[in-house]
Amino acid sequence: MPPKKKSRVSHTATTSGKDDDGKTVTPVKKTVGGWRKAEAKSPATPQYCHWLMKSEPESRFENGVDVKFGIEDLKALPDQTSCWDGVRNYQARNFMRQMKEEQLAFFYHSNCKNPGIAGVIKIVKEAYVDHTQFDNKDVHYDATSKRENPKWSMVDVQYQRMMKRFLPLSELKQYHLQHRAEGGPLKDMVLFTRARLSVQPLTTEEFDFVLSLEDKKPL
Repeated sequence: MPPKKKSRVSHTATTSGKDDDGKTVTPVKKTVGGWRKAEAKSPATPQYCHWLMKSEPESRFENGVDVKFGIEDLKALPDQTSCWDGVRNYQARNFMRQMKEEQLAFFYHSNCKNPGIAGVIKIVKEAYVDHTQFDNKDVHYDATSKRENPKWSMVDVQYQRMMKRFLPLSELKQYHLQHRAEGGPLKDMVLFTRARLSVQPLTTEEFDFVLSLEDKKPL
């Protein structure tokens, strides 16, 4: 059963079998031990241990339901833990299926007046079936997904801390452009190469560099 706590919802949704570039996504197969990607055996498949996860801190209504969920909402929950449901993009889903317990992620405020990194969260439960896909009253209901072969997964995350200072997208973009020109850890950051993706991987170098920015003065 899914955890009985406030669910988080994503604004990125698609039910097609292709990613954002129009490329066909390799089908996912269910095993006794959980989910695995058919391409997982390939030595070329990158393995990540840090993430960036987007959510909306400002009210926005879908079918009469407010999908707002910022880091303050997560922090306010009794155990500061929530399922990260509603992801309806195949690549974002596949990244969630790679997540391991205890890995850290940035909580990113998106689709708002001042987007950027607000805090740090931790993965506390690895990927399992997203129950909202079967709920026809939920804004992320997917009539094409079947219980015997569900399409969508979610993880549980737990609040860790706020950033020492909010890191706005505008500042991160300046570093990205600088690193593209001069070399640096943010030159290939997915936040800028696949901007619409709601769940993104980070290399250790990217994560550590972004974390170091909270101790620096804004650009």
